[in-house]
Amino acid sequence: MILPDSFSNYTSSLMGEQLYSCFLQGLQTLPPVSVRMNRSKCDNIPEGGILVPWCDCGYYLGERPAFTFDPLLHAGYYYVQEASSMFVHHVLRQYVDKPVRMLDMCAAPGGKSTAALGALPAGSTLMSNEPVRARAQILAENIQKWGNPNVIVTNNYPKDYARSGLLFDVILCDVPCSGEGMFRKDEGAIAEWSVQNVENCRQLQREIVEEAWQCLELGGLLIYSTCTFNAKENEENVAWICENLGAEALPVNIKAEWGIRESLVKDINLPVCRFIPGCTEGEGLFMAVLRKTSDEYRRGAKHGKIKPLKADSSISKCLLNPEEFVFYAHGNDVIAVPKCINSQYDTAAQSLRIIHAGIKMGTVKGKDFIPDQSLALSTALNRNAFALAELDYGQAINYLRRDAISLPQETARGFVLLTYKDAPLGFVKNIGNRVNNMYPQEWRIRTMPNAMQGKENQ
Repeated sequence: MILPDSFSNYTSSLMGEQLYSCFLQGLQTLPPVSVRMNRSKCDNIPEGGILVPWCDCGYYLGERPAFTFDPLLHAGYYYVQEASSMFVHHVLRQYVDKPVRMLDMCAAPGGKSTAALGALPAGSTLMSNEPVRARAQILAENIQKWGNPNVIVTNNYPKDYARSGLLFDVILCDVPCSGEGMFRKDEGAIAEWSVQNVENCRQLQREIVEEAWQCLELGGLLIYSTCTFNAKENEENVAWICENLGAEALPVNIKAEWGIRESLVKDINLPVCRFIPGCTEGEGLFMAVLRKTSDEYRRGAKHGKIKPLKADSSISKCLLNPEEFVFYAHGNDVIAVPKCINSQYDTAAQSLRIIHAGIKMGTVKGKDFIPDQSLALSTALNRNAFALAELDYGQAINYLRRDAISLPQETARGFVLLTYKDAPLGFVKNIGNRVNNMYPQEWRIRTMPNAMQGKENQ
């Protein structure tokens, strides 16, 4: 690995000789593989998994399995996430002990959003935003697989949120950065790095935080995060937030054996957390927690409410506790929004670009109600509302590839909920002589496991 001279000179000066040497050694090792389990769906512990010390549902794996071909990944039983990024779970557990309204401003592909959902107290709500539309679609997919209905996914710029009138108790700004923390995993990150890009990122990060700040309640928490090492995007930005926006930096409880480092800038004595390869079991990450102490910004305009739908019992019965939801019609589509997030949904629907909210129940087509994949994967699903069919591994892979599958003759006609190891995967329509695969086209697996390729060719 050949690092740019300007990066090496700056970083060695910032870290000091001993730490920089440890960092270089870390870059020569393979990054650890880790997953975070979805405790709202399962109590599984991965075979041979070693607990990530700052996340009680995260595990290091001894090797990297073929995740794409594990149906339980697609069922939302776990999320493949770099261990350092799980640290947001620890931060939220320390500082949030009652239901809150949270915003993840730059959320794709969804790792920190799903980590937050696993850490926040019951009754909390999350708005998960991604400005880039293609990435926002991936975010929505991963949120739906995770299954928590208390989420709204949007595709907006931070300035849109600043004008929306929405307010939050916690905002996570995992801001776009120069990506130095990805050097070990992605040589392209090295090729794209430049001193100018660092400066461009620093300015963009300040703009994002300044817009997000307008949506943060007085006394609320901002979690600032990057995956880079330089102080310009890290300590200097945290100091700028404190001095210019009105904030105090808060300490995070850590243990010495975790190897997490504090501020590397002598003149900036603020509590921050640095994950450095070679010192911590994870990739490069910087995180700081700030409490808002000043509130000088104007609020956006308030909006009216949108009209809910009185859902037919054939639809509402698909949920375990339908009384906890408000139903809305969007054309022929029906969505269910938890009452705890409904006021945010009312405002967001009139000022932001929503691409997913609550649970997409399904689509009304004539006299039929066609259940949606979002419903199948939701933790609020009432599976007793549907006929069930358990799949073996080969059938599950075929389903996830949108290939043809067969069901036992005794399987009920109509819409059938498929499971794998009792985990809901999605719906099919059984019409007797054939089974219509309803797995979303854009989510399908496009390759075949090596172990099944021979069988396919026979």
